[in-house]
Amino acid sequence: MAQDFRNTLAREIGTGDTTILTAGNYDAVIGIRCCNIVATTILVDVYITNTATNYYIAKNVSIPPNSAIELIQGGAKIVMKLGDVLYAKSDTASSLDIVTSYISQISS
Repeated sequence: MAQDFRNTLAREIGTGDTTILTAGNYDAVIGIRCCNIVATTILVDVYITNTATNYYIAKNVSIPPNSAIELIQGGAKIVMKLGDVLYAKSDTASSLDIVTSYISQISS
């Protein structure tokens, strides 16, 4: 069966909760790259909300100036079910870019 690979791009994320991905019918997140685009260290949160509860993938992760981190590595995956929402935020305004890769609807 063919897989439907997709990505989302989020630019200049700041201190508010920013929606990265709202899951369809069982999406598999296969990559989350967070890049600090400012000249100071930032703290980043990335989490999934499921029925009003936050489940953190990263909490207060420090990213040095002009650096990046990969949150999913080595073939790992995070499966999100219908209605789950992936969010990100930084402690600094307009400081974070995120590239997220996922496989859409791995099951129906």
